[in-house]
Amino acid sequence: MDKHDGDGAGEVRFDDPWYDALASGWGELDGTGALAPVVPAPRSEHEGRIGGAADVYLEVQRSAAFQDVRGRYRRFVIPAVAVFFPWYVGYVVTATTAPGFMARPVVGVVNIGLLAGLGQFLTTFLFAWAYARHARLRRDRAALDLRWDTQELTRNVRGGER
Repeated sequence: MDKHDGDGAGEVRFDDPWYDALASGWGELDGTGALAPVVPAPRSEHEGRIGGAADVYLEVQRSAAFQDVRGRYRRFVIPAVAVFFPWYVGYVVTATTAPGFMARPVVGVVNIGLLAGLGQFLTTFLFAWAYARHARLRRDRAALDLRWDTQELTRNVRGGER
């Protein structure tokens, strides 16, 4: 927040780096009573020209390296969800619709419901460990390289080198 002297002495102006020009004009009417189209003004001289920071992110998103990282992520997550979600839903449905089955004793006071509930915790921790391991071994290095490349490209755009 900056306070400026001059004709608007006493006025306070907010300099918000996260200011969203699209959201600021939402719902405002033009002179005819219709909703005014919102055209965001560039916040700096470099963002207004072709090849701004947004173009860098689109370029990175279309790159083979980014698609490779996303593919590796999907190749782990989709099968993991396909295994874990039915197991979780099956446990909940069985616990609510077949309480007699879940109450069957296995050893002493330990019943099927207790073992299945503990199995939920076990598989949750197993999937979390497997996800972290997969990310560390197959995605983190490539994602970090992409991050550095993106920051370097963005820095060049803001510096006017692009």
